[in-house]
Amino acid sequence: MVQNLSRSLRYAKDAVVGRNGVVAAQNQAAADIGARVLGEGGNAVDAAVATAFALSVLEPWMSGLGGGGFMQVYDARNNKSHCIDFGMISPKRLDPATYPLAGGTAGDLFGWPAVVEDRNIVGYHSIALPGQPDGMRLALERFGTRSWAESLAPAIAVAEEGLEVDWFLSLVVASAAKDLARFPASAAYFLPDGLPPPAEWVGAPAKLKNTALLATLKRLQSAGARDFYEGALARSLIADLQAGGSTIAADDLAAYQAREVAPLLVQQDGYTLVLPPGLTAGPTLADAWARCRPGIELGARGPGAKSFVAYAEALDAAYEHRLATMGDTENNGGCTTNFAIVDRHGNMVTLTQTLLSLFGSRVMLPQSGVPMNNGIMWFDPRPGRPNSIGAAKRPLSNMVPSQVLKDGKPWLAVGASGGRRILPAVMQLISFAVDFGMDLETAFHQPRIDASVVGMPAYNPRLPADVIAAVKARFPKAAERRLDPFPLAFACPSAVMFNDDGSQVAMTEIGQPWAGASAG
Repeated sequence: MVQNLSRSLRYAKDAVVGRNGVVAAQNQAAADIGARVLGEGGNAVDAAVATAFALSVLEPWMSGLGGGGFMQVYDARNNKSHCIDFGMISPKRLDPATYPLAGGTAGDLFGWPAVVEDRNIVGYHSIALPGQPDGMRLALERFGTRSWAESLAPAIAVAEEGLEVDWFLSLVVASAAKDLARFPASAAYFLPDGLPPPAEWVGAPAKLKNTALLATLKRLQSAGARDFYEGALARSLIADLQAGGSTIAADDLAAYQAREVAPLLVQQDGYTLVLPPGLTAGPTLADAWARCRPGIELGARGPGAKSFVAYAEALDAAYEHRLATMGDTENNGGCTTNFAIVDRHGNMVTLTQTLLSLFGSRVMLPQSGVPMNNGIMWFDPRPGRPNSIGAAKRPLSNMVPSQVLKDGKPWLAVGASGGRRILPAVMQLISFAVDFGMDLETAFHQPRIDASVVGMPAYNPRLPADVIAAVKARFPKAAERRLDPFPLAFACPSAVMFNDDGSQVAMTEIGQPWAGASAG
C-alpha cells in the first residue's frame, strides 16, 4: 500500500503548570478564556461555564447550545463530588417507524444497521432535545460565584470577533461539506461561496461570523437560560425545527430540566474513581477497571505487554456487556468536546459536552444560528433492545468525564471526546497515573490502544514490538492506527492534576492541533 504520510513524524506537547488553577480544553482560545475567569477570581465552575459557552462559537462542530453532556464537580467547600446531567432526550412524539432499516451498515460512529435516508444520523429527524443551556444554568446556580450575564460575555465577545479560519478548520469543514450543503443556514455559514473556507497563505486570516448565533447569545444573556426552553428563543427553535420536519414541540422544550445526580464511586487502594452514573460510559469504565486489575503489572516502570493485553481483554468484555444490556428501557435516566479545570481552592471540574457526530445533525437552525445535535443516532435502530429508538428516552451515551481522589482529596480530572473511543483512553490514562505513577505529560505521550470495537482492538504503532505482538496474538483482528490530527484514530483526552507541592498541571491530546492548556 502506498502511504504518503511520514513514518518518522512525531507529535509532542508541553504540560502547563500553574498556581492559581489551570484549564485543559480541546480549543486553546477556550482554555485561555477559562484561565482568565480563574485569574479574575472565579472558581472552577465559573470557568467551566464560560469555557463551555465559548466553545459553542470556537468549536461549533463539536458542541454548543444545541447539544448536551455531563459535568463532574468536586466541591472543595463540602469535600463532595457531584454530577450534573444535561444529556439529550428524544422527543415524546417520536415514532420509531420513522426510522426503518435499509439493509447494510451505517457509515457513522457506531456501526448501527443503516436507516432509510440516514434519518437517525443527518437532518431534522436525528435531533434530540438539547440540554446544554439548562445544564450550565444548574451548575452555575449550584456551584458558581459569577452571574449568568458574566458567564456569557466571553462567548459573545468571540462571536463578535468571528471564528478564525486556519488549516484545521478548513480540513474539518471540508470533511463534512457534502452534508452541510444540504441545509441552507449551515451552508451559508460554513461554506461561503459554496466551498469550504480556505486558510490564507499570506495576509490576515479570514473570519467566519455567525450573526444569528451572536444575537441568540445576547438574548440568552439578558433573558436567562430558560428562555431557550420557554421564551422567545424557544419559539424560534420550535418554528425552525418543525419547518424541517422534527417532532420536537414546545411542551418538549418546556419540560426539559437538567438534573443533579449522584456520581458512581469506585474505590481502589486509597484512590476513588468518581464517574458519571446511569446511561453513560461510567458503569462500563467501572466494569472494565475491575476486570483489568489482575493483569496490571504493578511495580513496573510502565505498562508492558501483559498490561496492554489486560486493558484490551477488559475493555472488550465490558463493551460486549454494555451493548447487550444497557439502555433506557423504562424511560428514566440513570463528536464531542471535553475540558478539565482545577482552581486554587481545590475545586475540580470535568465537563464533556457534545453534538454527537462531527457537526451533529449538520443542521444549523436559520433563525437562531444554533448547530443542532444528532442525538437520535445514540439509539440502536433495531427494535426490542434496551437502547432501541423510542419516545421520551435517554440514549446510551459514551461520555465519561471522570475524576480521581487520592486519599480523599482531589487529584486528577480527565475526560475525552471520540465516541466509543473515549472509555479506553480515559481508563488507560487513569491507570497510567494510578498504577504506574506517571505525571500527565508522560501519560499523554504514552502510546495507547483502542478497544472500543469488540474483538478488533487498534494499536498505536509506536508501542513496543513485544506489546504489539502480544495484543495481536490475543486478538488476531487487531489493527495498526496512526496518531494523526485528522481523522484522529484514538480519543482526544484533556486532563488536569494536582502536584504534590500544591501546583496544578494541565495536558491535552498531543495529536490534536487546537487542543491546549492555560494557567489562571
